[in-house]
Amino acid sequence: MAVALHVVLLASMVVAFDYSRPYQITPMAIQATLVTEVPDVVRPPVIDEPEPQPEPIVEQPEPEPEPEPEPDNSAELQRQAEAEKRRLDALIEQERLEKIRQQEVEEERRKEREEAQRKKDEEERKEREREEAERKREEDIQRQREENERQRLAEEAQQRQAELDAEERRFDARNSAAMDAYVFAIGQKIRRNWAVPASAGPETRCTVLVTQLPSGDIVGVNIRTCNGDDAVKRSVEAAVRRSSPLPRPSNPDLFDRNLTLNLTLDRDD
Repeated sequence: MAVALHVVLLASMVVAFDYSRPYQITPMAIQATLVTEVPDVVRPPVIDEPEPQPEPIVEQPEPEPEPEPEPDNSAELQRQAEAEKRRLDALIEQERLEKIRQQEVEEERRKEREEAQRKKDEEERKEREREEAERKREEDIQRQREENERQRLAEEAQQRQAELDAEERRFDARNSAAMDAYVFAIGQKIRRNWAVPASAGPETRCTVLVTQLPSGDIVGVNIRTCNGDDAVKRSVEAAVRRSSPLPRPSNPDLFDRNLTLNLTLDRDD
């Protein structure tokens, strides 16, 4: 069937080609032609040939589609490669800067530690110096206290000794005739200044404490005892004050700041 189909198609193409050729038109002419009748040609008998068996239809696999041509992406790959390189360079630069920053931070911390240690050492040195100065000051104060105490004790001892010596001299002087003369002179001066009131009797006796300066000026009068009335007491006090300054002793050892005087009408003691 396939062969017959191909034969028919080929014949059709030949006929079509033949009809498609142009024909030349010639003028018509009448011409007689002798026609001889030709007997029919006996066609040979057609021998029935066996029909060809149809060839088995073999399904042809569908052709695989041809792969589409890959687009030219070299520019994109180059752009991506450059972008990746820039990213890697940026990471490397970032790591470098981070390392530098970390080094700067470590350096700053190291300087801070060194500065803190320096300040600490300086403070400890100043504290040691302050403690040493304070210790020396306390030692100087203690030595000065001891020296002052020693001087005070020495001065007190010297003063006590001087007082003892003066007291001894005064004791000796008071038991001398010079003391009697000194007291008599004081009594005489007060008696001359005493305006005895009428109420005073012959046995009037008053004991008076007189406070004087080395110059003899009287600074205090205190009547200890007196058997007279108030008029007598006032007269005695007035007489003592009018007698200032008192006579000075011939011997300085006879001087006594506080004198106790016994005043009577019949005599002065």
